[in-house]
Amino acid sequence: MIQSVFGKFTKWKILKQLILIDIDVLIIGSLGIVSFISFFVGGVVSIQTALNLENPLLPKNLIAFATRQSVILEFAPTFISIIMAGKVGSYITSSLGTMRVTEQIDALEVMGINTYNYLIFPKIIALSLYPLVICASMFLGIFGGYIACVYGGWTSSGEFIEGIQLDFIPFHVTYAFIKTGFFSFVLATIPSFHGYYMTGGALEVGKASTISFVWTSVVIILLNYLLTQLLLT
Repeated sequence: MIQSVFGKFTKWKILKQLILIDIDVLIIGSLGIVSFISFFVGGVVSIQTALNLENPLLPKNLIAFATRQSVILEFAPTFISIIMAGKVGSYITSSLGTMRVTEQIDALEVMGINTYNYLIFPKIIALSLYPLVICASMFLGIFGGYIACVYGGWTSSGEFIEGIQLDFIPFHVTYAFIKTGFFSFVLATIPSFHGYYMTGGALEVGKASTISFVWTSVVIILLNYLLTQLLLT
């Protein structure tokens, strides 16, 4: 399938419009739910960290340190990707599956169009911007932790900012974006595969979306483990 996606390209004038539509639906359309979840989960992580640092000998800036590490290393790149597997992956599978059921894909093939390139390539390009979503998630997760801790009375603003800067390793951000790049490709290809090759009727569209979500999540978790072993050990 991947080889066919990058063969016999559709005219750029048409492909550009398809890419812009997919960017709007898959990337911009996901910013709302990602922002909401990131902000409040960041707040919860910081509060739970503060509750477990009741020892007066432990500095309060460790709250921000733990929040930063949790959000950058794991929450933003991995758990947001699993959430996106449900939102974006299900959309891709159901849209392609519906086109398969209604024989729209067959009609495009009769017209001599490379349906792999026409339908799947724009989604791969659109999701190449997925790291921007994760960047927003990182910022809002840490900002949510700041708001929860400072205005909740767990720590001062200065201590939280000091904790964010504490023992900062720039490669951790690079590691997060490397993972995100792999995850974005998985989010584009696995749901597309299940939608494109779906068989049956309307009922099978829902089943294909569920199977797509499960397999996308499994691959993301396995990739997360492998990339962590390769990059951080």
